Amino acid sequence: MKALFLLRHARAENAVSGLSDLARELHERGREQAQAVGTFIKERHLKFDRVVASPAVRARQTSDLVRAAAGLSGSVSYDKRIYEAGPLRLLEVVSEFQNGVSAALLVGHNPGMEELLKLLTDRAEHMGTATLARIDLAGEWSEVGECEASLQWIVTPDEISRSST
Repeated sequence: MKALFLLRHARAENAVSGLSDLARELHERGREQAQAVGTFIKERHLKFDRVVASPAVRARQTSDLVRAAAGLSGSVSYDKRIYEAGPLRLLEVVSEFQNGVSAALLVGHNPGMEELLKLLTDRAEHMGTATLARIDLAGEWSEVGECEASLQWIVTPDEISRSST
């Protein structure tokens, strides 16, 4: 059984004329969201053998803040295919994970993250900023999209904040 965690980047600053979309940074609320998700991961003792993120600044910042708050070690790899990717491109990225990886975290953007979740699990779920979902796969990474996949849970930063108060 493989566990695929999908994380949509946290809330970003609005687009600014003259600034590329790739360079958009997290909003202060986004920083708080990412730290809340990291705390959630730490409290549940979740570990990832592989973390892959979009190279967009907001996705990089999200993965850095989440990993720091969760106390996770190890590196993040950045894959340009994740930026503006549809579900089939994301499926391609995931299918290349090595079989020794039992749990992986993919940090990306919408609508691709929602569409990948739907493609794998046949469940239409909204993934607002910093939403984290766990999908269990009954097969190898190379079989993703063909093997059985089930959504185990999905959590938003607001739900995390409410449960910790």
